[in-house]
Amino acid sequence: MTASLDFIAWPVTTKRLTLRRLTEGDLESTWSYRKLPEVTEWITAGPKDFETYRKQFLESGKINRDIAVELSDGQGGSRLIGTVMVYIKDAWGQREVAEQAKAVEAELGWSFDPEFAGRGYATEAVKAAMKLCFEDLGLRRIVAGCFAANEPSARLMERVGMRRESFEKAISLHRSGQWVDSYSYAMLKEEWAG
Repeated sequence: MTASLDFIAWPVTTKRLTLRRLTEGDLESTWSYRKLPEVTEWITAGPKDFETYRKQFLESGKINRDIAVELSDGQGGSRLIGTVMVYIKDAWGQREVAEQAKAVEAELGWSFDPEFAGRGYATEAVKAAMKLCFEDLGLRRIVAGCFAANEPSARLMERVGMRRESFEKAISLHRSGQWVDSYSYAMLKEEWAG
């Protein structure tokens, strides 16, 4: 059986957050913070206008792989404060065992509204996504990466227990036109402490 976010009993709750599948209805909520320069600086796509963002949002597969992170507003409602991507993918395997390497790892990524920074919400959400990957989906490995200058993301990966596996010099082309350094992090299921 192939691992899929479709197999999770949504929503998933943590101490302070609710995680659920991203929907088309989240378009404007995610745009409200992803358009901010301090967020756009680090994310994969930084469209300049809402219509371009809408098109990319609907065509990119975000709805199939992103998890909405909501915080209760204390009034019985909630507010979307970020997303965590869980992109399930194949590991590399030699031809004779390639079938056994299908859908056994996930790449994680995230973006959060800076208004909610510094309160541990991203850490809580990413740990919950890791739990889904290892405990619910039975994946063997998770990976994540960031530009080396994106210190908050690097610190987050270290806070959740991921190990830095590489530092790559001038490997990533940033939309500024500069080639920049990147880090990659990972964790194996047997390293997961829960």
